[in-house]
Amino acid sequence: MTLLSIEDLKVHFPVRTGRFGGAKGLVKAVDGVSLSLAERETLAVVGESGCGKSTTGNAVLGLAPVTAGRILFEGRDMARFDEAERKAAWREMQVVFQDPVSALNPRQSIARSIAEPLVIHGHPSAEIPGRVDELMELVGLNPDQRNRRPGALSGGQRQRVVIARALALSPKLVICDEPVSALDVSIQSQILNLLMRLQEELGLAYLFIAHDLSVVRHIADRVAVMYLGIVVEEGPASKVFGDPQHPYTEALLSAIPVPDPALKGRRQRIRLEGDLPSPLDPPPGCPFVTRCPIAEPACREARPALVDVDEGHRVRCRVRAPEGAANS
Repeated sequence: MTLLSIEDLKVHFPVRTGRFGGAKGLVKAVDGVSLSLAERETLAVVGESGCGKSTTGNAVLGLAPVTAGRILFEGRDMARFDEAERKAAWREMQVVFQDPVSALNPRQSIARSIAEPLVIHGHPSAEIPGRVDELMELVGLNPDQRNRRPGALSGGQRQRVVIARALALSPKLVICDEPVSALDVSIQSQILNLLMRLQEELGLAYLFIAHDLSVVRHIADRVAVMYLGIVVEEGPASKVFGDPQHPYTEALLSAIPVPDPALKGRRQRIRLEGDLPSPLDPPPGCPFVTRCPIAEPACREARPALVDVDEGHRVRCRVRAPEGAANS
């Protein structure tokens, strides 16, 4: 069953300048993204900083204004929710942010931080201490630490607190926004393994936002690669990793470290020239055209459509699209 549907989502921010705040233009942070997420599934959204992946997640959470398009949760348009429906939806979707330090109040105890959503949503107060202990054990924390402050914990422990808080209301969907990028490499795998175990035990769905494809290799069921506000490739993780079609995806994959020194010489690193263009002034046609190693003159004429290259595997590339596929 489809839990979350994002249909042609656009999030545009006006840029104003001058003494009187005159409009200068629009930043098209998200410019026509369509994705779906099934129950118990992990969809990873990856790309460089500024590609629009976090803005997409914020739009789902209601933290970024939707310019156009629809976001459906369990088949219902969230823009049409009344206050009671919106509050009920917020119980069903929670978030784990990138930096556990800024996500936690340094003056609050761990127990109080974990209990916060329970208090807000009217959970019986007599049951809260027991629920907090249960959540701490669930994420691998000792309930004896309940009165400690975040500053007394390691980075990995703080992120476990954030995860416990996100699970307090038994959600169906957890949006993980770069949940391990602020952690040491040695701790990242522990948190990823924890998330996978929790998904199996609790039946969670993850919208997993990351800039590093190596992080999502083992946790993702499907991968969507974003560039300058749009999805350029999307499909099952096995196909995106095993047979990437878009040159941007190929470049991201080539940057993944190879653990076996004997294999290093067999992979050629693809280095993209130039920086990510400004979303305030994107290039004409394909947004990747200014950095693409296989671009053709026609790539500057119109944005390619996202077309099927295999079952469930789609690419937005005029050069790589199957012969006869439409572009728009």
